Amino acid sequence: MKQIIATEKAPQAIGTYSQAVRHGDTVYLSGQIALIPETMELVEGEIDGRIHQVFKNLSAVCEAAGGSLQDIAKLNIFLTDMSHFATVNEIMAQYFEQPYPARAAVAVKQLPKDTDVEMDGVMVL
Repeated sequence: MKQIIATEKAPQAIGTYSQAVRHGDTVYLSGQIALIPETMELVEGEIDGRIHQVFKNLSAVCEAAGGSLQDIAKLNIFLTDMSHFATVNEIMAQYFEQPYPARAAVAVKQLPKDTDVEMDGVMVL
């Protein structure tokens, strides 16, 4: 049986998807962008703030599912500009401890709400 995961501590879905779906001990985390949950507005300014907000949003969904960022087995990062790759690595090190999850970082042409970073993942509890 699958269980839908939802929390008000992360942005509400802006499309036809759930924040996460749990099946057994696996949780599939939908993509998170840098929306502030209370206002549903994107974090403005430099990309650093948006990367932090994405990790905060992912963390809130992980916690709602009964886990934490440390339980993420696979993380996918989508960037509209790969020149931010090093910044993502620096900030990610503030949220994760070794051993790090498996990961992909992919350059894409465009993301929802014209933001520049999105992340999704798979968590194992």
